[in-house]
Amino acid sequence: MNIELVEYNKNYAKAALAIWNEIVEAGDAFPQDKVMELDESITFFNSQTATILAIDKETNIVLGLYILHPNNVGRCSHICNASYAVTKRARGLKIGRMLVKDCLNRAKAYGFKILQFNAVVASNQVALNLYKDLGFIQLGVIPNGFRNKNGDYEAIIPHYIEL
Repeated sequence: MNIELVEYNKNYAKAALAIWNEIVEAGDAFPQDKVMELDESITFFNSQTATILAIDKETNIVLGLYILHPNNVGRCSHICNASYAVTKRARGLKIGRMLVKDCLNRAKAYGFKILQFNAVVASNQVALNLYKDLGFIQLGVIPNGFRNKNGDYEAIIPHYIEL
């Protein structure tokens, strides 16, 4: 498998939407509780500072993506936020690591000083291990900060890294 990271464009709109909605429908990682329609997703992905796709160059299949955007406005606009999504069939192939590392580089190139994750779900052990390995700092634990699809609540763990 030969993975290439490319900027989002309309040619990949349906594939990007499918991966995003897969994570939303699972209900255990993203805060969104409603899937997006195609037109809405095109506006959403184009409104980000960056939307980057991980594509298998041999098959031209989108396997993952991330969005990067300011975490806040004005005096806090130097802090960015990102979300990552890898389709189930491509998990375990280190695509998430590739996406996060690329995101760190792009965020710095865009002039951001800090990347902050507001809501890493405590049960997302793969993400927690990756962020720790890449040097992110855990800020604490917010009990019951995330409502799973089944209605149960669990903790979220905010993280940050200086760029």
